[in-house]
Amino acid sequence: MKLKEFKPTGEHYKFFSNVECEYFPCHQTDDPAVYNCLFCFCPAYALGDQCGGNFRYDNEDGIKDCSDCMIPHQKDSYEFMTEKAKEIIQTIKIK
Repeated sequence: MKLKEFKPTGEHYKFFSNVECEYFPCHQTDDPAVYNCLFCFCPAYALGDQCGGNFRYDNEDGIKDCSDCMIPHQKDSYEFMTEKAKEIIQTIKIK
């Protein structure tokens, strides 16, 4: 079954700010008015050191600390984040 192709007419789907979230904002920011919550859990996290963000490994277990990374929360991050999601899909795709 093919999904019907959807072409949005605007750009509003690229930004969502959940100011009522108990953790808002979950990263330090100077401008919460443009804080994007759309990628609350960063899809690029699974790419490890190829995520493209500002992270460090927190311990020997390989846990990433992304608290200094604002890429998923920037107002104009939609294209970057969806490209990272596509990379993950290609990585796990059954050949």
